[in-house]
This record gives sequence, structure tokens and C-alpha cells, in this order.
Amino acid sequence: MQPIHIILLIVSYFSVLIFISYLTGKSADNKTFFKANNSSPWYLVAFGMVGASLSGVTFISVPGWVEAQSMSYMQMVLGYIVGYAVIGLVLLPLYYRLNLTSIYTYLQDRFGDYSYKTGASFFLLSRTIGASFRLFLVANVLQLLLFDAYGVPFWVTVTITIVLIWLYTFKGGMKTIVWTDTLQTLFMLIAVGVCIYTISSELEITNIFSYVADSELSKTFFFEDINAGNYFWKQFLAGAFVSIVMTGLDQDMMQKNLTCRNLKDAQKNMFWFTIVLVIVNFFFLALGILLTDYAQKNGIDAHKDELFPILATKGALGLTTAIFFLLGLIAAAYSSADSALTALTTSFSIDILEIDKKKSETDQEKIRKKIHILFSFILIGTILIFKYFIADASVIAKIFTFANYTYGPLLGLYAFGLFTKLKVKDKAVPFICIASPFLTFVVSTLCLNYFNFDFGFALLILNGFITFIGLSLFKLKNSES
Repeated sequence: MQPIHIILLIVSYFSVLIFISYLTGKSADNKTFFKANNSSPWYLVAFGMVGASLSGVTFISVPGWVEAQSMSYMQMVLGYIVGYAVIGLVLLPLYYRLNLTSIYTYLQDRFGDYSYKTGASFFLLSRTIGASFRLFLVANVLQLLLFDAYGVPFWVTVTITIVLIWLYTFKGGMKTIVWTDTLQTLFMLIAVGVCIYTISSELEITNIFSYVADSELSKTFFFEDINAGNYFWKQFLAGAFVSIVMTGLDQDMMQKNLTCRNLKDAQKNMFWFTIVLVIVNFFFLALGILLTDYAQKNGIDAHKDELFPILATKGALGLTTAIFFLLGLIAAAYSSADSALTALTTSFSIDILEIDKKKSETDQEKIRKKIHILFSFILIGTILIFKYFIADASVIAKIFTFANYTYGPLLGLYAFGLFTKLKVKDKAVPFICIASPFLTFVVSTLCLNYFNFDFGFALLILNGFITFIGLSLFKLKNSES
């Protein structure tokens, strides 16, 4: 694949996104940017959320995970179903009843200002790191495939990546993203389909379902070793809680849901989104089996996050596969990153600066635009830092591991707020939420070293539980019974 092909693809792709931004950004104000004027069709939100949930990390890392972990990731995906049910039946009704723009406003009403700012701050930290990881992955691929050939340094590649996102989100915000994410999800799924078809043809597979079922890598359920990180109940429960916190307690994902016309539409969105997401994840894992077998049969030394990019772009599978791989990767990454930038802008503007309480709408819009630019620079800086600290393990494992520590306090806060009527000492909440991840790390390390027990992704549950206990210890004496 020649650099000129990549340049033409990128220019064409972003020309379409910017054109959509132009159409959706007309007469846009803060209400348009934050909530798309509550006019988004639920089916567009549902389809677009698939791409935002998967991201470029899933696009590359999940197929690369299969060689070492088989299809155990599907255990987490099945857990997602439970988590999304909780979101649709418990959290969405709460958010719509309170008519929230930022979901963390609930913490202010329930506990107080310190809890509110703490919850929002943990989201800002989590989403900044997560979005940067995802964009790092794409920027790295673009650097290897395109910019190295022209001697362009990595920092320029990263800057171009963020500037392109800013260009099509700075005006329309969520209204634009609902439409661009739908288009990008479509591109991503087409790319996966093309890659599966191409490799199946190369391997002369007539029935892909039979081939996957007969593969040694198709093992999905692991009940043998309770101490292992891939033990079924650990991953299933972790999947349920991960989906609750990384979707239901995440401003990025919930902001899309809150653009629907009403609660009923938002719940329909979650229902269909769940079905599509489970199916799509299965095909990503099936693609991982095909890629692994193809590499082994052709003597290609590619593993983990390098597996899919090397096979797709080094010419073995043809120019068409390379083009669709890059298109799918860009689509998957940007469908996650664009909404992340918008959600970070929203949370900082509403939760930290509280611009919605200022009198002048003109001043609110000016501040929001400055915050949008600020977070663009923050993402650039964070990605450049990751350039020097990314290790060999799959990127998706890093993101989920980090999320276990940063989203755990949010899980504890919301669980305490929803399932008890107790009041807490609001000023103590920041200290509890900061201490909880450190205690989680200590407990998990001791369990691994002394009992050979690996919490795996269940670290999130442990973290949330420790936060919940901490809040219980600092409850007020005059709490409601």
C-alpha cells in the first residue's frame, strides 16, 4: 500500500465528516453541542454507539488477543448484557427524570459539591487516558504506514490527528457526532466483513462458523482455575460491572443516550445496541482466529497488537484489504475519540466550571469553545507521553486495567447513592475515592503473591466495594433510615 493511497483515503474520509459537520452545525449553540437539542433518532444513536464502544483498540487488540487467550473475551461480552440491562432499567430513567446534561450532577444532589467534583474529576482522568490510548494506537499505525515515508515526526502526526477531530466537532458537538459515528460504525463493520471474506478465501474456508467452532482457539468458557484471570465468573461479572461504569457512569457514552427524544427511545437504543455489540464482538474474535491461523500457515511472525496491522497492510492479503483495514481503523478510532473530546469538554464546562449557571449564553459558548481547544492540547500531550511508556501487553488490557482503578470509585459512589438512603460526610469523599484505588492495588497484589489469586478485570468490583465500605464508614449520624 503506497503512501499516496493513504493520503487520498484520509482526505476523502475527513472531507465527508467535515461536510456532515457543516450540515449539522448550522445555528448550533451550547444546547446543540451538549445534547443535540434532544432530537436524535434512537436507531442512529444505537448504531453509532457500537463504533464508539469498540474503538480502534478493539479493532486491533481483540483479534490479537485470541492467540493467547482463545475466545475468553466473549465471557466479558456476555456480562455486558447484564450491565446494559441495568443501564436501561435503572440509570437511564434516573438521568431522564432529573433532566441531566452531565450525569455527575446527580452526585451533587445526592451527596454534595465535593462528591460531585470528585466524580467528574475521576471521569475526566479516566476518559483523557482512555481516549489518548486509543488515539495513540491509530497515530502509531498512520506513522508507520504514511508519515515515516515523508519524514514527518510523530508529534506532527498526533497534532494532525487531533486537529481533524476538532475541525468536525467544534461547532455541532453531539449533533454532529450522532451522524458521524453512524457513518464511521458502518465503515468499521464493512472493513471487518471484507477482511474476514478475504482471509476466508485465502484459507479456502467454505463455512466460517464451522471453521471457528473446530479451531483449538475457539474455547470460550473457562471454569477450571478459579485463581486464573480468565475464570468465567470473574470475567462475566467484570463484564457486567465494566459495562455499567464505562457506559452507564461515563459521560461520553451517556451523553449520546441523553440526545434521544425521550426515555423510551433511549431504552430502545440500549436494547438494540446490546444485541449488535455482542454479535460484532463475536466476529472480531472469529477474525482473530482467522488471522492467527493465516500467520502460522504462512510463517509470518506477528502477534498481539501487531497481528492485524501487519497482515492487512504488508500486501499479503491485497490492496483492497489494506485500504479497508485502514478505513476501519480510522473509523473505529475516531468514532470513539470525537465523542470523548466532546464529553470531556461538556464535563469540564458543566461540572468543574459550572458555565450553565452563568447568565450570558454568549459567555457560556465562548468558555465552552476555549475548553474544547484546551482538551485538544491535553490529548496531544498525553499521547506523546504514551509514546514512551507503552509496554508489550495488548493495549486493550491496559485500558481495562487502568479503568478498573479510575472507574471503581464512580461505581462505589453510584452504588451507595442508588441502593442506600445514607448521607455521607461530603468533604471526606475525595479522600475515600483517592485512597480506594491504592488499597485495591495493595489487596490485589497481596492476593496474587500469597494466594496466587488473580482478580483480573474483577479489580473494578473490588475497587467499587472498597469505595462503598469507605463511604459507609463516613456516613452521617442523621442519615435517613
